[in-house]
This record gives sequence, structure tokens and C-alpha cells, in this order.
Amino acid sequence: MTEFTITDAAADTRLDRFLRREIPGLTQAMLQKHLRTGKIRLNGAKAEANTRLTPGDTLVVPEIAPPTKQPRARHVVKMDPARLKELEGMILYQDESVIVLNKPAGIAVQGGSGIAVHIDGMLDALQGDSEERPKLVHRLDRDTSGILLVARNARVANKLSIAFRSRDVEKTYWALLASVPEPLEGRIDLPLKRVDLGTTSRAEPAGRKDKEAQKAVTDYRVLDYAGKRFCLIELNPQTGRMHQLRAHCLALGTPILGDAVYGGIFSEHFAQQLHLHARRLAIPHPEGGFLTVEASLPKHMRDGLAYLGFTVPEAQKPKRTR
Repeated sequence: MTEFTITDAAADTRLDRFLRREIPGLTQAMLQKHLRTGKIRLNGAKAEANTRLTPGDTLVVPEIAPPTKQPRARHVVKMDPARLKELEGMILYQDESVIVLNKPAGIAVQGGSGIAVHIDGMLDALQGDSEERPKLVHRLDRDTSGILLVARNARVANKLSIAFRSRDVEKTYWALLASVPEPLEGRIDLPLKRVDLGTTSRAEPAGRKDKEAQKAVTDYRVLDYAGKRFCLIELNPQTGRMHQLRAHCLALGTPILGDAVYGGIFSEHFAQQLHLHARRLAIPHPEGGFLTVEASLPKHMRDGLAYLGFTVPEAQKPKRTR
């Protein structure tokens, strides 16, 4: 038997897609047979192919016969000098356990159909003398910029995943919104469900009795505003649902600027892209103490703030308390 413990990096993935990615040679027919007969167990119970995984879930799978074909090799991004310099320029902090990146908007965190360049495929370049390649601990949407946490090895990744699951991690995002929420500070407690739309997915509000509803909570605070048309907001997600902040801002009636999927307006005065940034991350350090890191805003958001006349403090230097 093989046992998998789901980390934050695999959260919200369909069970069948996760297993086909992790077990080379596992066909959909084989998977369905093992699910139907109850040989695949999720948290000790019979599982369904379309179940969405959550951090901390345990999957037990019977031994699978060796594949007759060679599995597809993991995609590694070719790192020429320019791309290596780009990756090194993303590093905000690094030590023997973790690497913290400031991911640019527009770069995917993980690979997929039609994605040639992604952060996960670049991590081999940061392995150095370690026996293990670095591992992603969480994710950001492709068009969201900001802090991305990477573990140096599997042991550290497991510790950090537990911290995320236990909500011992403080995540702070900044966004530019169309309109200003009322009140200027509060909590959005609105369950969400994932809706598949062909090759894409979307988060939509769900009733609390909806079987597909997932608890989603976001604290927010307006930092500055321009009349009733625009504002800079600080968002602190207390849960980690797909597109949670984007869906919650839309639910407030104040969508994020440039968010084509969730109602964000486009204006000639702002860049035609998502204005959402992972600004700050505070985590229990795997080797003890606490680590706080801030990421400077991308150019398109700085330009938007300048147009509105907002003053934004520079990002603080990383701070680790022991």
C-alpha cells in the first residue's frame, strides 16, 4: 500500500487528477476500478474520483502494477543566464530551511497544458548542494503577484503545511478595488464552491447547506480611498479557497481592478491586468522563532496608486525572531 498526505500545494485538486499525477502508469480505468471496489481510501473511507482534496487528507492506495510505458518526465524549465538572473531577482529571503520569492504577475506557479515557464520548473536551479530539490508550500494565481513560500526539503515542507493547515500563518494581500466597501473594515464570511467550466474553474457563493459549499472567511480593511470610485484594501484570508479573495471582493460589490473573471473593470488609467498582490507572510519558522517577509508592489500597481495619489510605504526588510 502507498500512503499520501495532502499538502497545501495539492489542495483543491481532484482526487483522480492527483493520483494520476503521482502514480505513473495509473490509467483512468484502473483508478475507477479501485475506487469502485473501495481499495482507495480517503481518510479511511471509500472515495470518489471528483472529491476535492484538502490539506491534511490521507490517501491510501494499493500497489499499482508497473507501467508498460515510460512515465512523462517532470517538466523542468531551461534556465539560461537571463532566466536564472530573473529567478534570483525574485528572492526576498533564504536560509537553510526556506526560500521566499516575490513572484511577478503573469508567471504560473505550476505547470500545465500550454504552460512552458513556471516557478515549480525553475526550482531545480535553487537546489545547490542539497540532496533534495526545493518544494512549493502553497500557490498563487498566475496573475497574482507577491510572496511565494518554498521549502528546502520535504521535512520542512511538511512542517510548513501543518502551519498553514493549523492557521498559524498570517497572510496579507493588497488589492486595488473598483468602488469602496461599506463599512471600511469588516469580515466576509461567505461559503464558496468550485464550479468547473470546461478547462477552467470559478469560485461562486454557495448556501451553507449546499453539499459543495466550503467555509470561506476573509478579514478586510480599507487603507486609502479616492472618493467612492477606488480604494486600496488589505485582505487577510482566514481560509484558503480557490480564488477566495477575488470572489469575496466581487460579493462586496467592489471587484478587483483588472479581474476579467470576477467583474473587475478596466480603465485607461490603470494597467489591463489583475491588481492583487500577496504583500506579507508571517510564519512559524521550521527551526524555531517567527519569520515575517514583505514583498514590494509590482510596477502596474505602483503606477495605479500613484495615479490615485496614494502613498504606500516601502516593504520592510525580512525579520526573523528567535
